[in-house]
Amino acid sequence: MVTRRNLLISGALGAGAIAAVGGTVALTFSQAMAAANARVDSGSQVIPTSFGSLEYADSGTGTPLLMIHGTGGGFDQGLGFCAPLLARGYRIIAPSRFGYLRSDFPADASSEAQADALVELLDHLGIDRLPVAGGSAGALPALAFAIRHPTRCSALIPIVPATYVPDRPRTPGPTGLQQTAMNAMLNSDLLFWLALNAAPDLMVGTLLATDPALLKTASAAERDRVSRILADILPVSRRSRGLLNDARLASNPDPMDLASITAPTLALSIEDDRFGTFAAATHIAATVPGARLVSWPTGGHVWVGHNEDLFAAVHDFIASL
Repeated sequence: MVTRRNLLISGALGAGAIAAVGGTVALTFSQAMAAANARVDSGSQVIPTSFGSLEYADSGTGTPLLMIHGTGGGFDQGLGFCAPLLARGYRIIAPSRFGYLRSDFPADASSEAQADALVELLDHLGIDRLPVAGGSAGALPALAFAIRHPTRCSALIPIVPATYVPDRPRTPGPTGLQQTAMNAMLNSDLLFWLALNAAPDLMVGTLLATDPALLKTASAAERDRVSRILADILPVSRRSRGLLNDARLASNPDPMDLASITAPTLALSIEDDRFGTFAAATHIAATVPGARLVSWPTGGHVWVGHNEDLFAAVHDFIASL
């Protein structure tokens, strides 16, 4: 028999259960953020430049390579991407671009300014010339580096480049509501963490521009790698200015003087990349004198199933020079 007393007891028990669940979520989130902040609070250095503070990591002792991270990254993403090259004995220089982690966000945050700041980093490290790789939106400053500083770039390696494609219709900018929602998500670690845990397939399909179904048949190592790419965007609040700048630069990238690039160039992409970088890589390979294109039919923006293949191609290209 339902009585007022029973309803009150049920209500109290329900409130207690909700509080317990909320407490568990809060604890799990707090632990995740502590781990994320600890991860990016070590392993890097900061130097002063004419563009403000610039963060970078320097790992390995072999052939140096400058790895320019993509959207949502930082020095940590650059090192993570290049793990196969570190294992092959390379020295990886991985900066955090403007607005990411401990790097400042100057008034001029263009791809060209980012390239110029990276020259100051090389001067600081005493490196005269080296191969330059750029992933996704990081391919924009990589191309600008090769164009503006040809004597410092011994090879150019755009990977799934979020760069200009001729005749591609320009993407309309976000509406006011969309911009507000994007700002809220990118400035809230809690909202981003909740989305990662509540809708991982949606995040893979949108943020990583990759068919989530690919992960179902991928190896455990590849599933773990892709999961880490997403999870390592946290703390997103410490990357938000860089993320929003990338959204501005990479959504409608301007054409660059690719024909003037003199560095040996290898463009890499995946045909089913939902960001359309295969067309961009094809354009780079067709326009930069002597450039080569390496691609795979499936794998999405994060090249699922081809991590070892991709960096083996990078290694073979550099070794051939």
